Amino acid sequence: MSPDPHPPEAEERGTDDAAAPAGIPPTIPPVGDARETYRVWGERIFLQPEGVRAGWRAALYVALFVLLLALFSFVGAFVLRAGRVSAAGRHSGAFTSGALLLQEVAMALSAIVATLVMGAMERRRFGEYGMPLREALGARFWQGALWGLAHVTVLMLLIRACGDFSFGTLAIHGPELARYAVFWAGFFLIVGIAEEFLFRGYLQFTLASAMGFWPAAVVLSAGFGAVHLANPGEGPIGALSVFAIGMFFCFTLRRTGNLWFAIGMHAAFDFGETYIYSVPDSGIVLPGHLLSASLHGPRWITGGSIGPEGSVLAFAVLGVGFVIFDRLYRQPV
Repeated sequence: MSPDPHPPEAEERGTDDAAAPAGIPPTIPPVGDARETYRVWGERIFLQPEGVRAGWRAALYVALFVLLLALFSFVGAFVLRAGRVSAAGRHSGAFTSGALLLQEVAMALSAIVATLVMGAMERRRFGEYGMPLREALGARFWQGALWGLAHVTVLMLLIRACGDFSFGTLAIHGPELARYAVFWAGFFLIVGIAEEFLFRGYLQFTLASAMGFWPAAVVLSAGFGAVHLANPGEGPIGALSVFAIGMFFCFTLRRTGNLWFAIGMHAAFDFGETYIYSVPDSGIVLPGHLLSASLHGPRWITGGSIGPEGSVLAFAVLGVGFVIFDRLYRQPV
C-alpha cells in the first residue's frame, strides 16, 4: 500500500507551515521582511522628508567642531612653544593674552569650518547660517557696537551712582595704552564672532528648523550660560545673566536677519567691561586694562568676582534694552 501523499497532519498545519524551511520557527518573519523593518525604523529615526533630521545634523556639527577645535588648539600650542610670542610679551602679560587670542581664533575657525562642511553637505550658502560675509563689519555691526558700549556704560554708571564703583587712575600709559586698546578690540571682535556664530549660527538655524526659533534660542542660550560656569569666579547669577543676554542676541538675530548686530554688541560690551572700565568679565580679570578701577559694595549690586554682569542692575538694563530695541527694530525679518 503506497503512502498517502497528503497526510492529515500536513492539512491540519496548513500550507504555510508545510512550506516553511526546516528548523525555522513559523513565528520569525523572513529575513527580507526583517531587513525592511529595520530600514523603515532607521529612516524614521534618522531621516525626514527634507533629509537627515535636524538633531542628528546638529550633533554632527558639534562633533566636527570639537575635532577641529582640538586640531587648531594643538597647532596654537605648537606656535606658542615655538616661541613666536616675543620674550618681552612673556614678562608683560602679553604671553597670556596671546594664548587667549589663539584659543579664541581656534574656536572661531572651528565654528566656521564646521559650518562650511555642513553647508556643503546640505547644499546651502554660508550666509544662510546667519553671518553673511557681504555684511561683515557693516552698518549693523557698528550699530551693535554702539549698543554694546552704551549698555556697559549705563551699567557701570548705575553701579557708580550706588557708590560701589571707583574709576581709579590710568593703569597704563604711552604706547601701551594704544597697543592694548588695539589688541583687546581685535581680541573681542574674534570672541564675538566665535561665540555668536557657535551658539547662534548653524546650530540656531538647524534646531529652529525642527523645533521653532524661540525654543531653539532657549536651548542654545542655556548652553551659552552653562559653558561660562567653567570660567574662574563665575557663578549661577552670572550664568543666568549670560543666558539672558544670549536671548537678547537671539532677538537681534530675529529682527535684523543676521548676527552682525549681535557680534558688534558682544565685542563692544566685552571691550568696555575689560579694557575701558577694567572690571571682571565673566569672572576673569585680564591684563592690560585702562584703569586701576575697583568694585566695592554688596555683591548683588557689583556682581562680586563675576563682574557687573552678575549685578541685579544688569538684568534691569537688559530689560530696558529689550524694550528699546523692540521699538527701534519693529519689523521682524
